[in-house]
Amino acid sequence: MTTASATSTPARSVIRPRRTLDWRLRFGVLALIWGFSFLLIKVGTEGYAPFQVTFGRLVFGTAVLAAVMVVRRERLPRGIRVWAHLAVAAFFLNALPFSLFAYAELTIPSTLAGICNATSPLWGMALSLVALSEDRPSRVRVAGLGLGFLGVLTALGAWQGFHGVDATGTGLALLASLSYPVGWIYVRRTLAGVGRSPLSMSGAQLLLATVQLGVVTPLFTSLPGRFAVVPLLAVVALGAVGTGVAFLLQYRLVSEVGPTTAQMVTYFIPVIATIAGVVLLGESLSWSTPVGAVIVLAGAALTQVRRGA
Repeated sequence: MTTASATSTPARSVIRPRRTLDWRLRFGVLALIWGFSFLLIKVGTEGYAPFQVTFGRLVFGTAVLAAVMVVRRERLPRGIRVWAHLAVAAFFLNALPFSLFAYAELTIPSTLAGICNATSPLWGMALSLVALSEDRPSRVRVAGLGLGFLGVLTALGAWQGFHGVDATGTGLALLASLSYPVGWIYVRRTLAGVGRSPLSMSGAQLLLATVQLGVVTPLFTSLPGRFAVVPLLAVVALGAVGTGVAFLLQYRLVSEVGPTTAQMVTYFIPVIATIAGVVLLGESLSWSTPVGAVIVLAGAALTQVRRGA
């Protein structure tokens, strides 16, 4: 879930929204929404194919942003170049990771998916070594990278030969978490400083992701024989709240407190996902899972430490 909008970085200079609720409260709400998203994915895939869950999620998420854009009289961005870059961002930040998490949760618990999601900052720093020459890491950040991946091995029970862990599902979840920083780096190189409204850019991004899934879903799935009510409600909540409302909260936070503080929501997501999965879905939890999650979060936090901080 992490930061899934192409507008996260430039938002501060583009718009200054009117303050309503204290940002800490909105921060907590966003953490809860994204933490529970993994539970909603799990419930959704119990009645529908992963691509259908993702397509429904994007449809309802786009509908929320479209409604807000109409109320605020916002227009979609213009320019073929902007839309082309947004299409790539939509793929790496929405269509691909959302689909991968949905497929992953067919075979792994939502708790593990939430922990895998927390590795995004680790992948981001690893990729920045290659893609962003101006962002050279300190020894502390490199140590955080190593510590974070040690936490992943701990959560998966590597010393036991990954016993009881589905390798394919876990790999898909980790690939999903890798997709986010790929998208962020692409956005940083192509869309930073475009000067468009973050709401407009986010709406266009989700619209493009919806179109992408609209093309793919019919090719790999067929209409369900029946429409299971509870999974359908989970998909609606996942899209309208977990994607649409979450996007709105995210860009408001970035605008008010900056991307660094807003990104800290990532560290709370696996905690909430684990509690939700264990309490509401009855998923089992061994000692290595929470311990590994703590190590992952500690490593991810270290990778965000900047020189002079």
